Amino acid sequence: MVTTAHHPDRDTVLYDGRCRFCRSQIAILRRCDLTGGLQFTSLHDPSVAVDFPELAYDDLLQQMYVVTRRGQARGGAEAVRYLSRTLPLLWPAAVLLHVPGSLPLWKSLYAFVARHRLKIAGSCDDGTCRIP
Repeated sequence: MVTTAHHPDRDTVLYDGRCRFCRSQIAILRRCDLTGGLQFTSLHDPSVAVDFPELAYDDLLQQMYVVTRRGQARGGAEAVRYLSRTLPLLWPAAVLLHVPGSLPLWKSLYAFVARHRLKIAGSCDDGTCRIP
């Protein structure tokens, strides 16, 4: 977990807006966000580098991040776990994601899917996708 200088008004989900797989997952999260409590921002938006300079561009390419209103940044599986507690429609998943001692498993699974997301959903729209 990283602490950022910027404290957004809402929890901010940072994702790869050029990645088809990432956009499809964000579309699901948008539908689960019944109260509008989340802000979704592509890592390619110029405001990200200004608002969250502590988060390296290459790290953002590798995994989704959630920056809370307190400025705490969680990436990858930890971000998914956080969202499972935040979004009521994901509470059933929270039970499984928060089994004591299971975080290393979820981190490995998240990293595997993230590395293979271009194979899963195809290349990005503009053909510039790269995963470090």
